[in-house]
Amino acid sequence: MRKNLLIIAALFMASSFVSVQAQTAKSKSQVETEDPDNLAKEYFSQIMGVAISATSNLKLYQFVYDWIGTPYRWGGETKKGVDCSAFTKEIYAKAFGIILHRTSRDIFGMTSPVGRDELKEGDLIFFKIKSRSITHIGIYLGNNRFAHASSSRGVVLSNLNEPYYKRYFFSGGRLLDKL
Repeated sequence: MRKNLLIIAALFMASSFVSVQAQTAKSKSQVETEDPDNLAKEYFSQIMGVAISATSNLKLYQFVYDWIGTPYRWGGETKKGVDCSAFTKEIYAKAFGIILHRTSRDIFGMTSPVGRDELKEGDLIFFKIKSRSITHIGIYLGNNRFAHASSSRGVVLSNLNEPYYKRYFFSGGRLLDKL
């Protein structure tokens, strides 16, 4: 008799667990079908370490994610190899529908200067690396994180607080407000 009660209790607990799992799976699938953009934003937020608000440009994050790991190639403009200005130019074309000039210096001329503490998602960031002129460009994502084509690591996410980028940071630039 006691053995039967244990079996019945075990079956009851197992069926309750399966029911809870089914409801959880149903809730997940409902969320996925109801708002796939929200799930994508959460995913990119976790992957990129950036809080993505409801107003964020999902195309921007999708583009960056798709290009992560692309090797660096000076003068390159494809996923076989890309340099920093071509990567930034491509982001702006695909995520914002805006055509930029080809070089980081020429792109800087298209922007309004923005201080480091005033940067917003989509702003451009410029660096003078061991030079008196602009030599590198990236796109700001938020939370001090930016995407760029590094000459040593290819397309990556980096942090403006890293000593290297902190040392060579020149200026932010805002293009979207000017157009």
